Amino acid sequence: MAGILFIISAPSGSGKSTLVNELRKQVSGVDFAVSWTTRAPRGSEENGREYHFTTREEFERMIEAGLFLEYAEVFGKDLYGTPRQALDDALAAGHDLMLDIDVQGAAQVRAKMPEAVGIFVLPPNPNVLRTRLRNRSRAEGVVHEDELFRRLGQARNEIENYRQYGYILVNDVLDRAVAQLEAIVLAERFYRNGEVIAYRSRRVLEVAAACLQANSQERLKPVLEAFGIDGDSGQQKLPFGDDSDDD
Repeated sequence: MAGILFIISAPSGSGKSTLVNELRKQVSGVDFAVSWTTRAPRGSEENGREYHFTTREEFERMIEAGLFLEYAEVFGKDLYGTPRQALDDALAAGHDLMLDIDVQGAAQVRAKMPEAVGIFVLPPNPNVLRTRLRNRSRAEGVVHEDELFRRLGQARNEIENYRQYGYILVNDVLDRAVAQLEAIVLAERFYRNGEVIAYRSRRVLEVAAACLQANSQERLKPVLEAFGIDGDSGQQKLPFGDDSDDD
């Protein structure tokens, strides 16, 4: 089969890494590009598993050598990049490739490969996202409230870009979100490559179609408005939330 490039983006803490890991347990032929970064490992992260960790000097050398499909500087300090080799290897094997990248990187990839399938993952509301971020920080052994606040603000800015993605997932119930992501992959294989869906094909196509951005507006509106984004225009409206009930 011809490989399909999937781009999955989400605010930090939305659970997209968990979704991708669960998807790959259930669907064969999906490769995952391990990104490079200049930030230090966190908690139990291992080099080559979550990320390839390197120095800024080495990262910049790789940029000059044209080794990245995309790269970006995040929060004004850390560099992240997707190795071009991951795409070459997946295509050679006839596999799909899933890129877990932010909205900056996704825009770069779409400019080079407009046929890529974009999937944006949303947390259900700011309070859930705040809790997930705080729990992850605690698991890593440190909680910085200023960092938490910055990531929440960045989340709203990233969510404004949801219209650039063909599919939208709301990760409120993990099993359901995984099933939706699986349906998207199988449906795209069916439409692009004519690959047969062996089990409950009509239901799979229906689930995928329901996740199309064009079919998601009513479901998305309360989520967007919870983040202070106008559910009709997609633009910021009011500051969202406070921490009064989240201690």
